Amino acid sequence: MQSLSWQKQLAQSIRHPADLLEFVGLGPSLIGYSRQAITQFPVKVPHAFAKRIKKNDPNDPILRQIFPYKAEEDEVIGFINDPLAELNIQPEQGLLQKYNSRVLLITTGACAVHCRYCFRRHYPYQESSATSKHWQASVEHIKNDSSIEEVILSGGDPLTLSDRRLGKLCSSLATIKHIKRIRFHTRLPVVLPARITTTLLNKITGNGQSIIFVIHTNHANELDNTVSLAIKRLQEFGILVLNQSVLLKGINDSVKTLIHLSERLVENNVVPYYLHMLDPIAGGAHYDVPIKQAQELINDMQDRVSGYLIPKLVKEEIGTASKTPITNQV
Repeated sequence: MQSLSWQKQLAQSIRHPADLLEFVGLGPSLIGYSRQAITQFPVKVPHAFAKRIKKNDPNDPILRQIFPYKAEEDEVIGFINDPLAELNIQPEQGLLQKYNSRVLLITTGACAVHCRYCFRRHYPYQESSATSKHWQASVEHIKNDSSIEEVILSGGDPLTLSDRRLGKLCSSLATIKHIKRIRFHTRLPVVLPARITTTLLNKITGNGQSIIFVIHTNHANELDNTVSLAIKRLQEFGILVLNQSVLLKGINDSVKTLIHLSERLVENNVVPYYLHMLDPIAGGAHYDVPIKQAQELINDMQDRVSGYLIPKLVKEEIGTASKTPITNQV
């Protein structure tokens, strides 16, 4: 599978929960799944990622992130379709301007993997993403606002776009003198490491701006040797690599698990950057960890490891000027 191109690997992804269970040696009778949930938010898992799931283990931390449990059908007060009110902060289609000095461009609705806790699982990408025909309007908006110094490419996942399209976008942003940094928010180096090719890296670097990759890893089991090689390739091109995680019940809500993740990241010269509280997305309430427990986890980490191994615990709040640190709020 690893010898296949990343495009073919993506095209051959697992697309049904029954197929996913069969791949990991489990039966539908052991774990029920929500037919309603997969109609709205289908299963999608590359084999390269699924191979890291422990066979015959219904509690595997990778499986729990990508399997559509029946709990997704539960309606929980406060868990809604647009928890960050992103549809209200778009000066141009697909361009989000939440914080000073930076903007976020939703480049595509496509991802390599469908994480069940995704805060954009209900996002209307067709009407509200900056597809290529809308990029020029977004670039003009950025060009006319000299306070913007950083552009965040998000989605979906920007690395699902072709090398040509990403190169064209980065070249367009390179013409704007006040843009100092381009930041990619991406899961592909982790779930589909074959995406990190020399051709891609040549396309997105070399224009003068600093390139930053914020990858998304929630558990140390996600970081196998293929991911380490992809990260090393990014770093060889001078790309700073940070990691952000989401605190998820039954997956990484223990001190031991969080420390192990941070240690594996640092072994790969990746900064443990953010640990996000779950955004209250409809269908994701079963992943929620209380803030008090989250704070206790960070406090316990501080008692056990060096400070550089401790990610900043944050949550997103509508209308604030930045992410909200919550370490001392309880």
